Amino acid sequence: MYKPTLDYAQQQDKEDKLAHLRAQFHIPKDPKGNDWLYFTGNSLGLQPKQTQQYIQQELDDWAKYGVEGHFEARNPWMPYHEFLTNSMAKIVGAKPLEVVVMNTLTTNLHLLMVSFYQPTKAKYKIVIESDAFPSDRYAVQSQLKFHGFDTEEGLIEWKPREGEELLRIEDLEKIVDEQGDEIALLLIGGVNYYTGQYLDIKRIAEIGHVKNCMVGIDLAHGAGNISPELHDSGVDFAAWCTYKYLNSGPGSLGGLFVHEKHAHNKDLPRFAGWWNHNKETRFNMRQPFDVMPGAEGWQLSNPPILSMAAIRASLDMFEEVGMEALRAKSEKLTGYFEYLINQIDTDRIKIITSSNPKERGCQLSIQVKNADKSLHKKLTENNIITDWREPDVIRCAPVPMYNSFEDVYRMVEILKTLL
Repeated sequence: MYKPTLDYAQQQDKEDKLAHLRAQFHIPKDPKGNDWLYFTGNSLGLQPKQTQQYIQQELDDWAKYGVEGHFEARNPWMPYHEFLTNSMAKIVGAKPLEVVVMNTLTTNLHLLMVSFYQPTKAKYKIVIESDAFPSDRYAVQSQLKFHGFDTEEGLIEWKPREGEELLRIEDLEKIVDEQGDEIALLLIGGVNYYTGQYLDIKRIAEIGHVKNCMVGIDLAHGAGNISPELHDSGVDFAAWCTYKYLNSGPGSLGGLFVHEKHAHNKDLPRFAGWWNHNKETRFNMRQPFDVMPGAEGWQLSNPPILSMAAIRASLDMFEEVGMEALRAKSEKLTGYFEYLINQIDTDRIKIITSSNPKERGCQLSIQVKNADKSLHKKLTENNIITDWREPDVIRCAPVPMYNSFEDVYRMVEILKTLL
């Protein structure tokens, strides 16, 4: 199927219906003016060229209208977050009622756990994957401690089996079957940051709900990368950032999902602010708190418009292309990447990401034998931007929005010479 030649890679790019998208991004360049081989969209996505225009519009309206921009701007600031909702809902497979763009990832996880982590003396434990992103671990440990529980006893890790790198769903099923009466929450990364493994979100929800556990998903490495179909999955909540695959800029706002089954439950405990108060009476400062239905009911403060403008610039591109087309290209790109890596005659490296395209996003994690980070440094010196994760993994993400088959081919050719 695949061929290890430059001609083949270039022909794939000619046939790629999404190839034109690359020209709509700023690609970093080396001192000679050549494009970097950029494989770190899983840490920070590249900037769409139209982002500056979107932000400039809000700067112009701020200069022109001052506070009246909340109502008079071309894109009025008062309802600005609503301009993002439909597109974001499509990306994560949700209903608009279930999604809102607000805050940042870990802040959102904490706000959601206020509502969905309600421990008792008997049922208080939290399950995470053993290689969860550190901030998730810190977040759940602090929640346990805040509620008065021991973090060692209260935290359960879903681990790969001895000698394996990937998680098995049947092992999670065993954990919940045996300890489910003590487990209050499963908080699992939908795509593991380290291995790139795409987990069965719907199955995770089913496993947790059998034992009346709440189920939350961290989609930091999933949103804009895979199609999680959150509504159909049945998970209770999810949160994600937008600066990776959603190309919204460093530190930009995140998003959250709350399933429709919780949309009208005003008795759920939550923190309150004026932005999750009924928008019809929000500016009548004498009214008692009246929480809005749906995901908007978890907002606290009016949002930063300049960050939302950058998100909107990217979401408009996703709206035009659609996740189905992006996923199709992603599977081809990683398939070609995997093929070329496996052609290298060496025992120094191996791919630890699943070989099944349905069980991974666009990231391949390359494990380096006897790693000392030197190989990653050499790649960087050759203007190949990848991501090193201790103890021994180079994460590479050929993003379908802007990476090409030729990028993949050239990266592997240089890797071969370095090995």
